[in-house]
Amino acid sequence: MTDKRLLIVDDEPDFATFVSRVGKQLGHDVRIAADAEAFKELCISFDPTIIVLDIVMPEIDGIELIKWLGANHTTAKIIAISGANPLYSSSAQHIGDGFGINVTAVSKPISLADLKAALSH
Repeated sequence: MTDKRLLIVDDEPDFATFVSRVGKQLGHDVRIAADAEAFKELCISFDPTIIVLDIVMPEIDGIELIKWLGANHTTAKIIAISGANPLYSSSAQHIGDGFGINVTAVSKPISLADLKAALSH
């Protein structure tokens, strides 16, 4: 198993595919989850080193997933992405800090250069 494992959860398939392509170009083993349950299962079995998650999704949002990740003591770097209100991104970072996990908030749309930088660090 590679030490660069990227897990993406986003309800927008085009965006998830974009992130996946960039991740693969950077040498990541990539998995995509379209919903929270698939994400949780993959998170346990795949043990990602980086997680890209959409903050605003139907049924369960990224904030709830960050809480779940914190409660499960993730060591993955989390890139929380939102095209909505910037307060969501700020909340994601504060919640991550509360759990002692690394959350970086990024706004949509994200440039190719910014995505590559986020996935490379």
